[in-house]
Amino acid sequence: MKFLGATRWVGLSICSAIFGLPAAAMAQQYPTRPVTVVVPFAAGGPTDTMARLMAQQFQAYLKQTVVVENAPGAGGTIGGTKVARATPDGYTVLLMHIGMSTAPALYKKLQFDPLKDLEPIGQVADVPMTLLVRNTLPVTSLKDLIPYLKANRDKITVANAGLGAASHLCGLLFMSRIGIDLTTVAYKGTAPAMNDLLGGQVDILCDQTSNTVSQIKAGKVKVLGVTTPKRLAQLPEVPTLAEQGLPGFELNVWHGLYAPRGTPKAALDRLNQALNVTIKDPTFNARIAEFGAVSVAPALATPEGLRSHLTKEIALWGPIISKAGVFAD
Repeated sequence: MKFLGATRWVGLSICSAIFGLPAAAMAQQYPTRPVTVVVPFAAGGPTDTMARLMAQQFQAYLKQTVVVENAPGAGGTIGGTKVARATPDGYTVLLMHIGMSTAPALYKKLQFDPLKDLEPIGQVADVPMTLLVRNTLPVTSLKDLIPYLKANRDKITVANAGLGAASHLCGLLFMSRIGIDLTTVAYKGTAPAMNDLLGGQVDILCDQTSNTVSQIKAGKVKVLGVTTPKRLAQLPEVPTLAEQGLPGFELNVWHGLYAPRGTPKAALDRLNQALNVTIKDPTFNARIAEFGAVSVAPALATPEGLRSHLTKEIALWGPIISKAGVFAD
């Protein structure tokens, strides 16, 4: 009996080794052809720039060509749908920002489920935001601003770069936290929104540091606060909104990397390894710092970290967007 048991054990071990070969072989071989990173926004923006810098690092680690493909439109959902429907083989991935968590509430006919149709690979980096007002607005701090808004709520306008843009979300969150509904003005992009803020046609704009730091340093707008837990190295003299009386007000334009559901674990693991090498790379960090971005902590650059964060963010934004009554077809 001992002999037969040993024989069975040897047989099972051999079978296990044989059936384990395909996965092991894929882990060693992947990728064998170019990998495409889909960016669901136009070329030249912060997410596109981050993707191209990330692709350089991935290419060096994976020893394979990594191509960035822009698929803009509908607040990033066209690109998201493209990747959700792509062949799940590890050769098509998506770099998407905070819009992944707001799309389920904003779009009534969203053609993919962020939590069910995509495999999270990990978070990549955050871009902080700043609260700006026009230079001629008679306030110098958040403490001044809130009573001014209460007294003039029917006259104040809050600009944003369009439905679902980071500036739109920041404006909604700000109004929700201070309990004041203000008139919002949507533009087709950050540039026209900023131009009207500079010209005094609108009063408030909350946008990414990548779009605002140069205007702040040039003295063309007033900055009343940053949306991070700590002050920014780029703007050390600017207080956080939290330290000015809005505890817990934290908003970063976070970016996550995703693959189609069903992508082999071996491919996901390799992509995650490339991601973790990337976020620790000094060159990558120096380059993204140029537009205000900061790499996430390693604990967030994991499938579990991204899935958990995405789930919490969907729960946060759903009620805010529903209360505001802003939806897209």
